[in-house]
Amino acid sequence: LVRAGLLERRMLATSTLLAWTALATAVAITPGPDTILVATHAARGGWRAGLLANLGIQAGGLWYAALFGFGLLSVLVAAPALFLAVKIIGALYLAWLGFGMLLRALRPPVMSAAAPAGPALLANPFLQGFITNVLNPKVALFYLAALPQFVPQTGNAALIGALLILIHYVIGGLWLGLIAASVHSARHLSWNKTLLRWFEGAIGAAFVTVAGRLALTAR
Repeated sequence: LVRAGLLERRMLATSTLLAWTALATAVAITPGPDTILVATHAARGGWRAGLLANLGIQAGGLWYAALFGFGLLSVLVAAPALFLAVKIIGALYLAWLGFGMLLRALRPPVMSAAAPAGPALLANPFLQGFITNVLNPKVALFYLAALPQFVPQTGNAALIGALLILIHYVIGGLWLGLIAASVHSARHLSWNKTLLRWFEGAIGAAFVTVAGRLALTAR
């Protein structure tokens, strides 16, 4: 009976892990601010800039894992003033990036097609990856809604939840790395001044749209 119980627990743990991995993969490949930011940096500064933005996003994953492990993630959502502050700051930051890209796209091109220069607003890919991730309360909402279905109510619940968050970010990091490499490869094939301006304008509009949706996010 003891062996049967242990086997059943292992099977349950494996099925839970597989289910979480499937959900995390679906969420990771869904386009969002992280995808837009990595693609933008990779298009402007090459795969290294895209990689730095990706690493900043993964650092944000460590932040969320730590918050969950210490029980502070629920505090963020439960405190209306704190949630509103993070939401508004995050939306303003994304809107600032988006409008900056739109303004740059509307200006006459001054860069060469062979070696496009990165805009001043995208000067620090790692920091921007981290900030856009940390200041997105929708991430906290997702974890608080999804993790209880996968985390057993045991003394190790906080640790297990933190590990599941890290699994999600590992999957997301691999996906974003693929995005960065793909955009970098395309960058050497067809970028020209007009295309870069259209691309940056589209990305800027996307950032503004995401900022608006974030501002309307409810707890």
